[in-house]
Amino acid sequence: MTTRPRRMIVGISGASGVVYGKRILEVLRDLDIETHLIMSRAACITLAAEADFSKQDLEALATTTHSNKDIGAVCSSGSYKTLGMIVAPCSVKTLAEIATGTTDNLLSRAADVVLKERRRLVLMLRETPLHLGHIRNMAQVTEMGGIIYPPVPAFYAKPQSLDEMVDHTVGRVLDLFDLDPGIVRRWQGTQAGAE
Repeated sequence: MTTRPRRMIVGISGASGVVYGKRILEVLRDLDIETHLIMSRAACITLAAEADFSKQDLEALATTTHSNKDIGAVCSSGSYKTLGMIVAPCSVKTLAEIATGTTDNLLSRAADVVLKERRRLVLMLRETPLHLGHIRNMAQVTEMGGIIYPPVPAFYAKPQSLDEMVDHTVGRVLDLFDLDPGIVRRWQGTQAGAE
C-alpha cells in the first residue's frame, strides 16, 4: 500500500505579497512537510522592494530550492509525487502561463504537471482591478482543476495585526490540502442569526 508523500511545491512569482510564500514555507516546515521552492526572477525583484528578509532567508525555509530555469528538476515530472502546489503570490503573468500551458520555466511547468496529474493547484492571485483577460485566465485554470485563491482578508476573525491576517489566509489555503496548522480563527456563527 502506498501513502501520499508529505511533499509540496511552493512557487513565488512577481506579484506583491511575498510574505504569503514565506509564511507558507514556515508553516509547512512546522508541519514536517517537505517543500520544493521555485522563485521567478520577478519574485526576486518584488522581494527586494517590499520585504525585510532576503532570497537566502526564503531558501533556508525550504527543503529544496530549484532554479526557475531548471526545467529538468524533479518537480517537472508527474512521476514525482507531491501533495500539489501553491503559488503564493501568483502574478497575472504566471496565471496566464498556466492557463495557456506555456511551460518555458519550471514554475509554470510544475503547475502544469500538478494539473495534468489531477493534484491540487492553488494560485494566490494578487492583482486588482481585473480586466477580462485576467478573468478568462482564472476561468481557464479553474476549468482545468486549479483553485484561484486571492488572499482576501477575513475580518470576522478580527485580526489585530498584518501577521494575523496573513496567518488566517495561509491557514485557509492549507485547509484545501487537508492540513490544519491551527492558525485559523474558525467561524463560530452569530447569535444574531438565531433571532
